[in-house]
Amino acid sequence: MNMETLTEGWLLPIHGDIFVNEVNFSWKDMYIKVETSSFIACIIVCGGVIIMTLIDDNAVVLFQGDSITDAGRNRDNGADLGSGYVNLIASLFANKHDEKGVSFLNRGVGGNRVVDLEERWQADCLDLKPTWVSIYIGINDTPFRLEEYTSTYRKLMQQTKNQLNANFILIEPFVLPVNEQQKTWRKDLDPKIQAVRDLANEFKTLYVPLDGLFAAAATKTGPEYWAPDGVHPSAAGNALIANAWLQAVKA
Repeated sequence: MNMETLTEGWLLPIHGDIFVNEVNFSWKDMYIKVETSSFIACIIVCGGVIIMTLIDDNAVVLFQGDSITDAGRNRDNGADLGSGYVNLIASLFANKHDEKGVSFLNRGVGGNRVVDLEERWQADCLDLKPTWVSIYIGINDTPFRLEEYTSTYRKLMQQTKNQLNANFILIEPFVLPVNEQQKTWRKDLDPKIQAVRDLANEFKTLYVPLDGLFAAAATKTGPEYWAPDGVHPSAAGNALIANAWLQAVKA
């Protein structure tokens, strides 16, 4: 079968060998793979369709960030994922793709800024040799210089790409103002959100437009439903982040 493009959701009917954009999808047991220049996209046979996820077999997925990523994880246990969106992502992904052998690591630290990531990047990223790095940082950088935020963020990405050739998933920071003071944060936060978008474009990464997603969701419920203090997500807010992340990786 020949197809010019993949459809929304990466669903295709199964009819023997499949060709997509000159790439051959061929049978191997119950799984088929396609190699591209940037990653190995794995396809899973499921109830008469094939579902592509961008996360490859035996991948190591590292989450980096501040307290939203940290979510109370036990830092004495390197396998602990905390109680937030990282735990949800790992649980939902493992349930759906149990055959893939993907490992998830959480190295978020509460209160961190991007310069704090830089200080611990060797031990908490490069030494772990992740194949995917998910970065969610910025709300604590709000009152600090945009140039420092952007240049440090770029440096970490370039260093990781050069040493590990890892793939990235960037999550933009958000705020859902629940008081007048938090509304003033937008002046500093919005340029940093744009900086993350620009970095995603520069490095051609996957991207989660979280600030926009939360703003849209809050129009129906009010901001407190998703983030009671305007910054830290509720259970529903963590689920929103997890679902958006999984959608970005086609899982």
